[in-house]
Amino acid sequence: MNYNDYFIDALKSLKKEGRYRVFNDIKRNIGKFPKATHYSKEDTSEVAVWCSNDYLGMGQNSEVINAMHEAIDSSGAGSGGTRNISGTTHYHVLLEKELADLHNKESALLFTSGYISNEASLSTLASILPDCVIFSDELNHASMIQGMRNSRAERFIFKHNDPDHLASLLQEIDFDRPKLVAFESVYSMDGDIAPIKEICEVAKKYNAMTYLDEVHAVGMYGNRGGGIAERQGLMDELDVIEGTLAKAYGTMGGYIAANKEIIDVVRSFASSFIFTTSLPPAIAAGALASVRHLKKSNIEREKHQERAEMLKNKLRQTGIVVMPSESHIVPVLVGDPVLCKKASDILLKEYSIYVQPINYPTVPKGKERLRFTPSPLHNDEMMDHLVNSLKIVWKKLGISSIS
Repeated sequence: MNYNDYFIDALKSLKKEGRYRVFNDIKRNIGKFPKATHYSKEDTSEVAVWCSNDYLGMGQNSEVINAMHEAIDSSGAGSGGTRNISGTTHYHVLLEKELADLHNKESALLFTSGYISNEASLSTLASILPDCVIFSDELNHASMIQGMRNSRAERFIFKHNDPDHLASLLQEIDFDRPKLVAFESVYSMDGDIAPIKEICEVAKKYNAMTYLDEVHAVGMYGNRGGGIAERQGLMDELDVIEGTLAKAYGTMGGYIAANKEIIDVVRSFASSFIFTTSLPPAIAAGALASVRHLKKSNIEREKHQERAEMLKNKLRQTGIVVMPSESHIVPVLVGDPVLCKKASDILLKEYSIYVQPINYPTVPKGKERLRFTPSPLHNDEMMDHLVNSLKIVWKKLGISSIS
């Protein structure tokens, strides 16, 4: 038997459907964000990055970079081990305290990524609670879904951002049976925002814990960057708030914030936390500087919102279909995986615009799109170039401009 034939066939199927992912080789250049160097087989060229999750450009912030340099100079490269075995440096301790304070919680716990923080926390909490039932928004991230699956807890899916449907499911479960409601604040592909207040009210009514993923909102919303829950004054209504350091904060890692018992349970029982080498000290130091900076500075958030709204308006004036978005995410509908990839390729090769195609399973089939993430550093000239280039490419490929 030639096992490799199975792998080849699987890849052929992806390519036929237009869902094969190609990694673009780029190098971010300090001081030039969102410009980057693109490396192709033929040559190198400068491109404008329009799909970065470094939403505020904090990966280029001098305070963050200086903090990382200082940590490397004083502590070296790696952390040296897991959190239990020599990998809890003073930078980790300080960062966890800062994150707990950010969300007005007793404690916080760092992970190597937002994916791991969701997977580890949800799988642990739902497995520790006896006979737990999970209620999950139908558009929750893959990391949340994986955590719920790994818990082996019974699970019900409620309609996206629909507190009434959630209530109808919860009322069928015994009041005293442990329950966990898991949802996100900003949904990254559509840019819509959850009705946090209403979901928390329903959860409380039916005696359920709440778990909110704020990865696309922390640093971005709220007076100190605590996310949508902070902006709406709802952080105290949530049992667990999960976030990332890899988006608005411009570094790497994930975390949860909650009361000290919840944090201690995840710390003590989560396999993917216990057996993973901790973040390097320099990463923790950079994240710490970034969180502290965005707690006191609103300039980046205000400029970012202005840029996102301007891009939406400019695109709508052309007739290009901008999908409804309440947040900083600017999703532009294509509706076909092959055309989506072609549009991305043409924009990169002919117009020096880098934006990745978003296809199934990240989004439903028929909802393929280009997802733009304007930052405070995308100027008017870049924006006009993007809009004019999209108009040409849309016409060339025959992509519909009517929703």
